[in-house]
Amino acid sequence: QVQLVESGGGLVQAGGSLRLSCAASGRTFSSYVMGWFRQAPGKEREFVAAISWSGGNTKYADSVKGRFTISRDNAKNTVYLQMNSLKPEDKAVYHCAADRTYSDYVPIARREYDYWGQGTQVTVSS
Repeated sequence: QVQLVESGGGLVQAGGSLRLSCAASGRTFSSYVMGWFRQAPGKEREFVAAISWSGGNTKYADSVKGRFTISRDNAKNTVYLQMNSLKPEDKAVYHCAADRTYSDYVPIARREYDYWGQGTQVTVSS
């Protein structure tokens, strides 16, 4: 079993930055691909970013490319999402997700992830 706990959300003005963290416990962290998804009220949960178990392969949604950076520290069992140049449309609940993997494949679909955190709220004011 894997448990995921997000932190770092909050209120920030447009153009500002936030750093989200996701702490994992349970099975060996390095054997899991990790991803971030977000969901705004009235909208479906959408892919944001993901990183392979090795950290060598990453994927980003077009809407956040150049602004967000995903990274991981396997020694600390933690994945991060550095969010810069935040926009009001980035406002959402951000969820951390994990999936067991035996390759460097990075899925971007919700159905491909088996474990989910409860989420952390990110609010961006104009």
